[in-house]
Amino acid sequence: QACTSGFISQVADMSPYGSAWKGKEEVRKEISLIGLAHRTTYVLQGAPSHATHMLEGFIDGLNSRDPALFNLYAPCPPEHGIGDDMAEKQAKIAVESRAYPLLKFDPRAGETIEDCIDLDGNPAMDADWPEYTLNYVDEDGSEGRITVPMTFADFAATEGRFGKHFSTAPHDTWNDDMVPFHEFLDLGEDDREGKYPYIWAVDGDNRLVRVLCSQEIVNSADERRSFWRQLKGLAGLSNAVDADALVRQTKAEMAQALSSALLNLAASGNADALLGDLPASAESAAPAAAGTATPGNGGAAALPADYEAVWVETPECTACDECINIAPGVFQYSPEKQAVVVNPQGNPYRDIVKSAEKCTAECIHPGTPWDMSEKDIDKLIKRAELYH
Repeated sequence: QACTSGFISQVADMSPYGSAWKGKEEVRKEISLIGLAHRTTYVLQGAPSHATHMLEGFIDGLNSRDPALFNLYAPCPPEHGIGDDMAEKQAKIAVESRAYPLLKFDPRAGETIEDCIDLDGNPAMDADWPEYTLNYVDEDGSEGRITVPMTFADFAATEGRFGKHFSTAPHDTWNDDMVPFHEFLDLGEDDREGKYPYIWAVDGDNRLVRVLCSQEIVNSADERRSFWRQLKGLAGLSNAVDADALVRQTKAEMAQALSSALLNLAASGNADALLGDLPASAESAAPAAAGTATPGNGGAAALPADYEAVWVETPECTACDECINIAPGVFQYSPEKQAVVVNPQGNPYRDIVKSAEKCTAECIHPGTPWDMSEKDIDKLIKRAELYH
């Protein structure tokens, strides 16, 4: 309980909370990085909440000719202060809040750390914090929703071992000195003076409340964000820009918008009028909306001749949130709270396959990849065959 592999600010028998000592103070020791530093060890850092990632890591590690370290986040309900049936959900939140990022290290995958480390499976890879939707009831009794970052504080606030670090601010005390937690983290030391970080939550009546966070929680979140950035640096993701991927994404977004407009106008008999008004650049992109990309279209990679876009049996969707968390660029909810495809190339194909594997209703059909150069594409195609 007092070892340095725990989180800053957590409270336990051996790291108590009091006037002089407010929980654990040491920077978290990363067991997986210690294993990685051996350079000859296969390392999996995973969680039961991400079963596909975990099982793939087990298989690769057990098949490896090297020693293997399996480092898994498995919550202990009584020690962590969570419900007996909440272990899997808490593990999921731990991953999403950067408390416990997923990673794999395969020493035989290449010569550099960048070649060998794999962060696939973590949400919102290009951001410090993923986002989630918080539903609430406003003062008029109407339903509302806000999108907020899933920071380490949002994770910690759900567990009893961090409970002493949070307090709810009565509504009549709200003022401009209270700053959203993620914005507070971006402030310099001097600018933080006199400010009070808070996260949004809901009370027993599902009303929005501001939950104030201690300095220890701020320290822990700073450390977790720093570690996430360090991992991305090791994986070569900090400043990497894939120009080809950007071109493909821009083309797909434009094609999706044109396709939707054409379908709507076709229903009203005005499709010809729209095409007559399109600029030349837009007309050249129109064939892509039908999946018939042609060579020489502005440098964008042509889709494979047999390309089949991902699709969803929307009426079967149970709103389990898996697909919109794993591949938010591809899937979003309709007003009826059911998944639809908004951009079939909005995420790597691996994320689409993982979404199909995690879909509790089994209503996602991954189609085929549009980028045959994607890593492990043959394995992904094989996995996708189960959901055609």
